[in-house]
Amino acid sequence: MRLMLVILLFCTGSIRAQYRLEWGMEYRQKVGFLAAHRGVMGHLPQSQALAGELTWYVHTKGRRQWHEPSGFPTYGVTGFYGSVGNNEILGRFAGMYGFIEFPFIGLKKYRFLGKLGSGLGYTNKVFDQLTNPKNDAMSTHVNAMICIGLKSEFLFRRNTITLGLDMTHFSNGATKVPNLGINLPYMSLGYARQITKTDKDTSHLQQTVPFQKWLFGVTAIGSVKEVYPTDRKKYPVYALSAFARWFSRPKVGYEAAFDVISKQAILGYKTEVPKTQWDILQLGLYMGYVLPLDRLHFALGMGVYLKDKYQPEDFMYHRVGMRYYFPSGVHAQVVLKSHWARADYVEWGMGYTFNFKRGR
Repeated sequence: MRLMLVILLFCTGSIRAQYRLEWGMEYRQKVGFLAAHRGVMGHLPQSQALAGELTWYVHTKGRRQWHEPSGFPTYGVTGFYGSVGNNEILGRFAGMYGFIEFPFIGLKKYRFLGKLGSGLGYTNKVFDQLTNPKNDAMSTHVNAMICIGLKSEFLFRRNTITLGLDMTHFSNGATKVPNLGINLPYMSLGYARQITKTDKDTSHLQQTVPFQKWLFGVTAIGSVKEVYPTDRKKYPVYALSAFARWFSRPKVGYEAAFDVISKQAILGYKTEVPKTQWDILQLGLYMGYVLPLDRLHFALGMGVYLKDKYQPEDFMYHRVGMRYYFPSGVHAQVVLKSHWARADYVEWGMGYTFNFKRGR
């Protein structure tokens, strides 16, 4: 998640110097509530969640191959500050995240868009056994921040009125517990002002994704996590994922993977039962969807455990995250692995696609 801001800034800086960006600023006022997605969180929602967001955005104009097939999306960086529905226990939150918005409807005076964003958030109050024992949602000051939403835009020359609905999520990916996480449905009203304006340019640059071709490779993954009770012990996670990917169109990719996972935290489950490294080894089969945006790819999918002797969680697992591909075929990834709404751990990975160069 932390790579989003760096990647967006890199993409902005890589545009040719003579090409002027079409950019603007937006402010949104948000009102929502804390969704208690676990019964043990019923005591946390106490008031409305109020927040403000200040955004710097860029309209794409066709200088990248993926701009036109994606409807000329908008990307940028947003600063967030506000409450989450309980200032006494959960505190106030500040954050910054990179985002991209894809237009579903694009008319002269109206646009309807879908939004994906991720970054980092900070809260001033966390779980403490003595001073804040009721905060079973947050145990670290710095957390991943994810925002998924829909937005309507009403355009008047360079001015825009926006109405939005989004789900904002804060979590540390189980690197420290308790970590039930926070989910916040927000409604927003905003005003945007376009500062510069350029014409569309559909002279595409070189496409970096090889379409209609199978790509094969491996990804090495590492992470850490804690388990309940909160004994503060961190367990390492090691994994290897062998994958096959197929991109059929500029906006559509599919992937399948065979996962080998050594999650040492399983040693902390049912400690009275002796376990070996083979016993705790998990094997999984995963399938997912990939959205390629030049070298940055978003991934979303679901897997099932083929071997999971102790079954500490559900028999299915999920992934959502991003990867960045270098010209050599090496990629870096930050992916959240979860079991439905419960975070398992963050997959920090480096991988290699064997036939990436030949596919270009």
